[in-house]
Amino acid sequence: MANSELIEALQALAHERKIDEFYLIERLEASLAKSYQHILDLEWDARVTIDRQTGKIYVYELVPVGEPDPETGEYAEFTERDVTPDDVSRIAAQNAKSVISTIVREAGRQSIYQEFSRRVGDLVTGTVLQGTPDFTIIKIRDGVEAELPHYDLKRFPNERNERPNNEHYRHNQRLKVLIIDVRDPASDLPKARGDQARPSIIVSRTHPDLIRRLFEIEVPEIYDGVVEIKSIAREPGARSKVAVASRERNLDPVGACVGPKGSRVRMVVEELRNERVDVIQWNEDPAVYVANALSPAKVTKVIIDEENNYATVVVPDDQLSLAIGKEGQNARLAARLTGWHIDIKSASFAGAPLRNENILIDEDEIEDDEEGLCAFEDEDGNRCRNHARPNSRFCGIHAEMEDAL
Repeated sequence: MANSELIEALQALAHERKIDEFYLIERLEASLAKSYQHILDLEWDARVTIDRQTGKIYVYELVPVGEPDPETGEYAEFTERDVTPDDVSRIAAQNAKSVISTIVREAGRQSIYQEFSRRVGDLVTGTVLQGTPDFTIIKIRDGVEAELPHYDLKRFPNERNERPNNEHYRHNQRLKVLIIDVRDPASDLPKARGDQARPSIIVSRTHPDLIRRLFEIEVPEIYDGVVEIKSIAREPGARSKVAVASRERNLDPVGACVGPKGSRVRMVVEELRNERVDVIQWNEDPAVYVANALSPAKVTKVIIDEENNYATVVVPDDQLSLAIGKEGQNARLAARLTGWHIDIKSASFAGAPLRNENILIDEDEIEDDEEGLCAFEDEDGNRCRNHARPNSRFCGIHAEMEDAL
């Protein structure tokens, strides 16, 4: 390959891959310097320069001058001795293919990192290219691919699983995914398994912010900031709860998110492959907020223990199973959404009458609501939260206290 042809090829490659031309040449010079040091069997390090106009290659040996530093043993000054061989172009051409391939791959990954590291948290639409047992490759745009990992975390605990259990993808399927991470090729951190062969961009279908971004697309009031998503609790593929609040007094935030005949929330549910999404109204009153979070169950009373971040909820007997949910899912999501520890009791078990009333958090009623609880109190006066055993004032743990009385 002639020198001018090498420069033309580098320029075309840099333009095609959107890589800085001078960066590409500098990396090639550094790589060729190592090759020529080995090929020419030089005693000292080599330096290679490529003329940016003609493409002519020069090889120099860096011969040290003076005495080395007594502490480090390194030389401070060097003189360059021209050792350019006659067949320099042929040797360069032989090494250029593998060197350029490595440089282009690394430079491409660095370019992707610089662009997409600023887009973490963005929602993008991609096309499924290839699936493996451990991850799915998604094409975001021409020349840019992302990885949706779904590793078996029991076998690979250091990897990720960002795919809901109910989802499986087919070739050319279009997906909306959330960018959650971009691997830095220059990072000194431990690399992922097979890092060189895997895309730099990592996307997710399980992250709670995926729901946030989908609602921003479907609900103009959220995109404009009139309605705010306060909190999201999600069990991917099964059910989610979203707490919303309005900055305008006369605007119903739940109605805005649900849309006419449920059209807006239905679009979000369809994109999540029929994952159930409950939209509830946020309230600054924690008792009202906890009651709303347990929707669709109807709540009789909520008693708040702010010191211990504990909410005791009383529901009608026929609402107990609905409030708890299948395998505790409704109560679990409500606790995550609100940030409160929630204890749900039926009205008959709590000793409270069934009545339709507003949510109460009057501190004077706390003692009445604690009927049926264990009577044990610790040295600080904190009441045991376990239920008393039948015909006893104490729970099973503190039953010996009754014998002592």
